[in-house]
Amino acid sequence: MTFRPAPLRAGAALAAFFVVARVLYRVLFNGADDGGTVLLDLPAFPLPAPYSSVTFLGPVTGSGLWEAVLSALPIAAGIMAFALLNSLVDVARGFTVLARRGPLRGAARMLVVAWAALPALADAVRSVRLACLLRGERFGARALVPVLERTLEHASRVAAALDLRGFAGAGVPSPASFAESGRPEGVGPAGPLLVEPVVAENATFGIGGTAITVPAFTPAPGTLTVLTGPTGSGKSTVLRGLAGLLSHVDGGTLSGTVRVAGIDRASVPPRDTAGLVGVVLQNPRAAFATTRVRDEIALALELRGVHGPVARARVQDVAAAVGVEALLDRDLATVSAGEATLVAIAAVVVQEPMLLLVDEPLADLDTSARRRVVAVLGELAHRHGVCVLVAEHRAGALVSVADEWWTIDGGVLAPGTSPLVTRTEDAVPFGDVAGPVPGLDGEPVLTATGLSLVRHGKTLLRDASLDLHRGHLTALVGPNGAGKSSLLVSLALSGKHRDKELRGTVAVSDLRIALVPDASDDLFTRDTVGAELRAAARRAPGDVTESDAWDRFRLLRAGGRIPDAGEHPRDLSAGERRILALTVQSLGEPGVLLIDEPTRGLDPAARKAVGTALEAAAGAGAAVLLATHDRDFAHGLGARILPMRDGVTPVPGDGAESEDEGGDDEARVAGTTEPSPADQLWAQPLPSASRLVGPLGRIGRPRLPRGAEAVTLLLANLLAFAAFCWPLVATALPEDAAAATPYAALAIAPLAAIAVVICLDGSVRSAHTVALLGVLAAVGSAVRVATTGVGGVEAVFILLILAGRAYGARFGLLLGAATIALSSAVWGGIGPWTPFQIFACAWVGAGAGLLPRRVRGIAELWMLGLYGVVASYLFGLLTNLWFWPFAVGAGTGISYLPGAPLLDNLRSFLLYSLLTSTAGWDTLRAVTTVVGIAVVGRAVLAALRRAKPVTAPAPRPGSRRGTASEDRAGRLSLTP
Repeated sequence: MTFRPAPLRAGAALAAFFVVARVLYRVLFNGADDGGTVLLDLPAFPLPAPYSSVTFLGPVTGSGLWEAVLSALPIAAGIMAFALLNSLVDVARGFTVLARRGPLRGAARMLVVAWAALPALADAVRSVRLACLLRGERFGARALVPVLERTLEHASRVAAALDLRGFAGAGVPSPASFAESGRPEGVGPAGPLLVEPVVAENATFGIGGTAITVPAFTPAPGTLTVLTGPTGSGKSTVLRGLAGLLSHVDGGTLSGTVRVAGIDRASVPPRDTAGLVGVVLQNPRAAFATTRVRDEIALALELRGVHGPVARARVQDVAAAVGVEALLDRDLATVSAGEATLVAIAAVVVQEPMLLLVDEPLADLDTSARRRVVAVLGELAHRHGVCVLVAEHRAGALVSVADEWWTIDGGVLAPGTSPLVTRTEDAVPFGDVAGPVPGLDGEPVLTATGLSLVRHGKTLLRDASLDLHRGHLTALVGPNGAGKSSLLVSLALSGKHRDKELRGTVAVSDLRIALVPDASDDLFTRDTVGAELRAAARRAPGDVTESDAWDRFRLLRAGGRIPDAGEHPRDLSAGERRILALTVQSLGEPGVLLIDEPTRGLDPAARKAVGTALEAAAGAGAAVLLATHDRDFAHGLGARILPMRDGVTPVPGDGAESEDEGGDDEARVAGTTEPSPADQLWAQPLPSASRLVGPLGRIGRPRLPRGAEAVTLLLANLLAFAAFCWPLVATALPEDAAAATPYAALAIAPLAAIAVVICLDGSVRSAHTVALLGVLAAVGSAVRVATTGVGGVEAVFILLILAGRAYGARFGLLLGAATIALSSAVWGGIGPWTPFQIFACAWVGAGAGLLPRRVRGIAELWMLGLYGVVASYLFGLLTNLWFWPFAVGAGTGISYLPGAPLLDNLRSFLLYSLLTSTAGWDTLRAVTTVVGIAVVGRAVLAALRRAKPVTAPAPRPGSRRGTASEDRAGRLSLTP
């Protein structure tokens, strides 16, 4: 049990606020006169009809104040009791337990994803804020677009990861060659395979305007095959096609013969082949769906109903084999890039797949991490019989373990050849310079001395020093976590945006500094490539035109595919996005150009073009500084090499490269040096999943018939509405029954919430719905925690309304409920009030989904704004109504009177609500919602509607499936 002090502190503040509010109500309405010594003789102001029974202010006595305090103590004590409970109970672990079994598995899994998305959301906000500073723009409303785009992309990656691990899967099909376990006989070392891992003949993988032809491709079991090809050539498309994502998730097409493990790939979705096909996508950290390493590795087993000692033993064995056993109890946010790749591999190997697809596993990894990943992939193929397919630009690192080489050339997948591995394997001759620059002439244009940066107890930089000279290139090299990115950011913001925690000095000439950051996609704030280049041209100093921006992009693209001006920047390949970011930031010829990982995702031709452009920038007088793991690229540029380790760089003028960092990574992996301990990771064979786990199939989930579900849903919402209105309902009940009404309302509200979630849990069956709900709930909870209580400025309504509008009433209902549940868990605010807040926000989201669907354009924004005003006031009235008797207590002119006529209590409530909420908080909430919808509504709706949803399960013969275009238009189905 872990004690969290934050909920207890928040509860104490809330309890104190409640006591003060009770005293203020007593003083404001009829005074606090209990017959004792008068402390304040305030004048009394009787109100006119129909409130003639209410007196504003009046005498205040000590005994009256004390009596008001005593009347508030029982409820304040209840608040503190729930605060203590929130401090002791690990709510996040509770979500995980509920996600394993029971009728709330879908909703609980969504909350697990939401909890895991909170750190990613915080990173997105920080990264986008940095991008705004680098673009020279304010972190304003427009910044919400890249934040939302990034979170939606995170949702898509998490959805793909869940789908690939069998979320809501129907179990592996059973062709004639399958054993009783539901697995192909003889998978891996147990015996000869009866089913080929991959068969692709006369196949075409297509998406958008791209089509990859595969005449014949049948990699053998127990081999490692490497796919190479230019940036954007379609390597990832082929892997996603074999994984099942292309045709079942991305909206692409698959034709010809494509079978995995003997199963027709086009007809069986990836969730039904999770035990056979393992997939590690690009940037695996972005696809993590949990918060701990142990939970991430165990997720596939949990989704298939394997729990307890069997699952724990399996996770322990796989973690030890892959080399991440020491990380099992670590938070995923704290692992390095190389460790994240190994965790992602372990998370798919835990099911012992016969086919493993890995996309760009070596990008952004240092020497040690690359060697570990290559060793693990080689052992999986050659010792454990897995058919491993790797798409990789840095293919030289795989020479020692690869069995076959295939390349995509001109849209055709064909056999290739092994690349030549030398010390400078990836180097391209740029000019006549070879090796580090021996010396630098002239005064430096930028000098950094003794830079140190510590944030949240972690040292990012320690005594880092360097100098940059006009017309020269400098490269920072070093392992992951050495501080290269932190140093570049510190230099870029060394002027008016300097980090307050940065120590040391930065002296820079009167030159513009431009940085292409590690997360360069955050630089994109427009929805087309053309608009992005136009905006960049306007921002650039000097006479730069849009035509100049396109010319720079074509130069960097080096003859590769030039995207259409109307394409969305985030729909480009990883390499194309990187080149677009380089174009945007290098316009206007900055005096100092800083680039973080300039070659990530680029093929040799694109790397050569980028290198030529950097040489040209240096030749024009710019000081160029790179942070890279691609040491061969830096050598080929003739750059001065500055090694970094543990946040340290050499003193200015020291161009020496340490012996430990200077060797060629690919050559070492290829076997020209002694193997590292990472090469010995597989001391013991990997235990068989089929032996440990047994049959892995779908665990049945009963579901109410549609009619019964609809009736139950309606009744539960009506009961919840009655719980809100109990002060008015009690008037019509007998006196004895009326006394129990408040307790009945407090009991009915959570029961009704559980009933609604159980009914809607069947809607949370697709991986995309789980991921999208989870990520948007994380966004909503963060917004709610940041804005709730600040004068009624509750921006969460903007998200609920726009998401409900984009995805429908059911989605809006679930999102509102999830947002309250998650935000309450974050700040420790779970209590009797939570079910009422859940329903109030859920109804706001659902109402937006019930608005007329045909309205579009400006009229749609006007309609949503008007709805926001109505919803804001109704929300205030409902939340006030159930709590009014508890908040005011007895003895005031606006107190709830049991047994009083309905109109009397209604008048008292309306006066209470008008003075305490409607005229203030509710009005500000309405204004905030309208302004937010007007400013970001169009962009946010467009982003939500373009999010690519996972399609419904494969159609049965004779059935019809909705198109991807229909889903993107906002008709996202939440039913399976």
